[in-house]
Amino acid sequence: MKSIKFSNGDSMPIIGLGTWKSKPGEVYQAVLWAIESGYRHIDCAAIYDNENEVGNALQFAFKSGLVSRNEMFITSKLWNSNHRLEDVQPALKKTLKDLKLDYLDLYLVHWPISFKKGIGFAQNREDFFTYNDVPLSQTWEGMEDCKSKGLTKHIGVSNFNISKLEEISRTGSQGPEMNQVEMHPLNPQHKLVEYCRSKGIHMTAYSPLGSGDRSASVKKSDEPSLFENPVVVELADKYQVSAAQILIAYSIHRDIVVIPKSVNEGRIKQNLAAEEIQFDKEDFEKLEKIDLRYRFIDGSFFTGSKSPYTQQDLWENDIS
Repeated sequence: MKSIKFSNGDSMPIIGLGTWKSKPGEVYQAVLWAIESGYRHIDCAAIYDNENEVGNALQFAFKSGLVSRNEMFITSKLWNSNHRLEDVQPALKKTLKDLKLDYLDLYLVHWPISFKKGIGFAQNREDFFTYNDVPLSQTWEGMEDCKSKGLTKHIGVSNFNISKLEEISRTGSQGPEMNQVEMHPLNPQHKLVEYCRSKGIHMTAYSPLGSGDRSASVKKSDEPSLFENPVVVELADKYQVSAAQILIAYSIHRDIVVIPKSVNEGRIKQNLAAEEIQFDKEDFEKLEKIDLRYRFIDGSFFTGSKSPYTQQDLWENDIS
């Protein structure tokens, strides 16, 4: 499988299995199907509330000889309620216990938003810390400590814009190695991609298929469908593949890691096969020229009248 390389020579498979929204009772089998199909990269997070089951699947895979630990690349993420320096390392150790691992390959700050200890999702102003309370530099120091202690091989962030990336790069002893953000033809993130590449920061595309299976409470009634976009449909027909495969291949063509989620065995295999698609230059340009811009995961659940944070704390002013 195609991979990206970190500065120390470590490789990260360019396709991983996403586990956000994979329910307990489903994710165990999904992980095993993925490994059996050839996946060597699993993307996790504490807030997904399924890391224990993912860990059970990994342990079965290791003990049965299906795959070895050093063949797998495992990512997880620090939740918003553990941004204080003293909370970062215990949070990672909890994730390691749940995943039944001695170390992670990559650990990310999930959002540049801070909650008070023990808060799953902040509901009121009192549930939040501000940047004055817990500056990002403090959180990043905790991430660096985790790496220095060998709890994770690499560290990075998720949902960080350019100004936030610059902030932690200025204050930290090392910059982030990865930035995981929503990315697909309706949200190609050209400006952010260009910036990250200029700084040697790799990128991962989450929700590459539009995350249509997320809760209706966080969806807008007029959301566009990536699967029904005329350009995507046209190319799927031309290459005799699914729309999902076109969308996954879009990120691969850009040398961006991509983590489609599925708990369906057939689609898990199909998603991995997207690596085989080789776009003609003209066809890739058609995807790049789609003029609709849309962000499915806008972070509005972290902003608003009951939050000290705004949309500007999350995103640049435009979707490039």
